Amino acid sequence: MMKSLIGLAAAVGVLAAPMAEAADKLLLKTPVAFSTALPGLGTPLPRVAEQLELMSGGTLQMRIYEPGKLVPPFEILDAVSTGKVNSGYTISGYWAGKMPASPIFSAVPFGPDAGEFMAWMFYGNGLKLYQEMYDEGGYNVTVIPCALNAPETAGWFAEEINSPEDLQGLKIRFYGLGGKVLEKMGAAVSLIPGGEIFPSLEKGAIEATEFSMPAVDTRLGFSKLVKYNYFPGWHQQATFFELLVNKDVYNEMSEQHKAILQNACKASLADSFAEGEASQFAVMNDNVENNGVTIEQWSPEMLAAFEAAWDEVAAEEAANDPFFAKVWADLSEFRDGYEVWKVNAFLPRK
Repeated sequence: MMKSLIGLAAAVGVLAAPMAEAADKLLLKTPVAFSTALPGLGTPLPRVAEQLELMSGGTLQMRIYEPGKLVPPFEILDAVSTGKVNSGYTISGYWAGKMPASPIFSAVPFGPDAGEFMAWMFYGNGLKLYQEMYDEGGYNVTVIPCALNAPETAGWFAEEINSPEDLQGLKIRFYGLGGKVLEKMGAAVSLIPGGEIFPSLEKGAIEATEFSMPAVDTRLGFSKLVKYNYFPGWHQQATFFELLVNKDVYNEMSEQHKAILQNACKASLADSFAEGEASQFAVMNDNVENNGVTIEQWSPEMLAAFEAAWDEVAAEEAANDPFFAKVWADLSEFRDGYEVWKVNAFLPRK
């Protein structure tokens, strides 16, 4: 009888060991750069939070703070790195002033679409270089790609844009490396958080803007003020968003919690991309039929002008920053290899 009890106790101990590893509870306090009401942009993280709690049995939880409630959007990186908060959800291009290569890990002008971008990120050197950037920059964070957007619009304008000359002096909000392209073409570019765009348009501080996909932009009210919506979004054919976790906190997490967090975010990439793809066409049709919006396509000449300016920007950024050059060379090599698959495997676009 005693041997049986000892054996039972040992068996229970073995079965309980994996649960004991994750028994310590962790609450990720997570300020976000984007409202959780914005489809495909802010909505993914509440679903991630729900899955963290379910998969961990409540031992890993996330509390989300809307933009500016705990940390302003442009201060999230510093707040996570210093331990003011233990995590944050944002986009890497917001740190371009600190690390010139950072926008590459979110979106690239004339760059990869979602499939190719994920291929480089997870099966090329993308994620390794992404973490290396933060490490070399002195930021005490672990980066996890946690959402992926469908293509964006190329912007909302009060007047038609028929030639590169129409961009001269135009006051426009524009993101990341695409903003540098417009600056080279003579526009006056600013980067402001999403919540500040509508009042800036309304007051005339800016005359045009880009921000995200039509379903997001329309919710923010752009279609009420500017009626020309241009496509394709040459500057952001696919966009990664990041979950930053304080590295000390991440390193102290159990292996189970790390796996849950990593896989919840990886699942979110597919979920957020699907949501983005499903949410646009009804909004676009409604904008045309009920909001007086005109959908415009860039002419081949305008796209060629944007791409020529981008080639100049990419060369200048690589010349000015060794790490940008390193990342750009790696992505370019991957894309050169991918090209044979791309041109042969997919149906031509009509």
